[in-house]
Amino acid sequence: MNTEVGQVILEETGVTLEGDFALGDPAERISLIAASGEYPDFVLPKGDGNLLVDAGAMIDLRPLIEEHGPNIKEVYGDYLERMQWSDEDDSIYFLGTNPVDEEWWTPGNGFWLQHEVVRELGYPEIRTVKDFENAIREYYEMYPEIDGQPTIPLSLLADDWRLLISVTNPAFWATGASDDGEWYIDEETHEAMLHYRRPEEREYFRWLNHMNAEGLLDDEAFVQQEDQYKSKIASGRVLGLIDAEWSISEPQTALREDGKFERMYGVYPVTLDESYEHRNFQSTGYLPSWGIGITVDNPDPVRAIKFLDWMASEEAQILNNWGIEDVHYQLDEDGNRYLTQEQREERLSDSNFNKRTGIDMYKAYGPHYGDGVLDSTGQPFTINRPETLRDDYTEVEKEVLDAYGAEIWADLFPDGDQFPVKPWGAAWEINYDSDSPIALPFQRAQDTMFTRIPEAILTEPDNFDNVYDRFMDELDAIGVEEMEQHFTDLVQKRVELWNN
Repeated sequence: MNTEVGQVILEETGVTLEGDFALGDPAERISLIAASGEYPDFVLPKGDGNLLVDAGAMIDLRPLIEEHGPNIKEVYGDYLERMQWSDEDDSIYFLGTNPVDEEWWTPGNGFWLQHEVVRELGYPEIRTVKDFENAIREYYEMYPEIDGQPTIPLSLLADDWRLLISVTNPAFWATGASDDGEWYIDEETHEAMLHYRRPEEREYFRWLNHMNAEGLLDDEAFVQQEDQYKSKIASGRVLGLIDAEWSISEPQTALREDGKFERMYGVYPVTLDESYEHRNFQSTGYLPSWGIGITVDNPDPVRAIKFLDWMASEEAQILNNWGIEDVHYQLDEDGNRYLTQEQREERLSDSNFNKRTGIDMYKAYGPHYGDGVLDSTGQPFTINRPETLRDDYTEVEKEVLDAYGAEIWADLFPDGDQFPVKPWGAAWEINYDSDSPIALPFQRAQDTMFTRIPEAILTEPDNFDNVYDRFMDELDAIGVEEMEQHFTDLVQKRVELWNN
């Protein structure tokens, strides 16, 4: 609460927040909280809320919202009903913390290449993994060192759960599927399967195995910790990355701070071959399940819901996005908010800006609108708008985009409108009880995957199929098909619940 924005929140609400954040696996921390019988006032469990609900830790927010939550109801509208826990339990235990009615203008996932790589090579087409590989290989052979340090062709992050983001999730992006966590959902039948059981994803992992055999994969990819990974990126010597934008934003900012604009990264819609399209922009509709809840140990649930409701107000949303007038943004003569060039550059180049000011740090504490939504005065709630995105780019970045005939990075990706809206939202948001027939085999499948996928990537190429076959056999022994059928039932119930 010591940030500038935090002080305003304290003044307006009288509420002091003392954050306690999970180190390591968040699921393990939530399991410990659920088992302890002692709960914090608020809790944000991400995908493990079922553990807390099963433990009786959460209160039903419906009555509180009805009596004390006008702003909450205003922001969510009909989406509030998506937060119903299940067919059998119409309670609302968690308020979704994803932005409401977000318009997506920036690719969140893809394959990343340094601008200098594509500039040096004359802006080659970067469409398939082979294109990506060729660009990395050619530049690496030309420049085995950068700033006196060994060049790293491609690095991945496999530190704990982050293996999902940088190693396994890209397998579905590269093979024409969208993000359903560990699942692949058939768009026609809504049948579920573990996504790495798809034959086409085996071929993606075979390509990573090939990259390793060719000496193009970072030797430390499967042993480095997150801070080591980010430090390498910030040094400017990693040519290519396969990761989510949020995962690499900090070292990207550090490169900008250091003036290493040519060592920053562009993002490309790379797939296994041209028969697939990258579905970064496929719409899920509003995703409500991950969010904040009030526990049974909260001494004053009414005060708590009033705090969350204030955080959903226009005043709070403007504060959380823009900051404080005349400090973090300005008003023109017509009363419209804007950032000066200096204020905009400060946000882009200061890696501690959010932590220092509090801007963007409190959005999990109440519902909020996303990019593209206008407030009651007709101004956007967030600082982002498509016509100003390019203003935030460096001159090097603009040069690269111009060479590829694009204004912004989203122009390189397939438009989301060409894909159907997913009627189940996202499979990683679908809850099941801890005693569900899914729970134990799913955990065993995860444990197996965390071992076998790295092994398959790092083994000799002629042993790849042996490792992957053993992986598939081990999943069969766990009872994977029965587990998938149970999850299929949940997906189909979600579709029915949301589309009635």
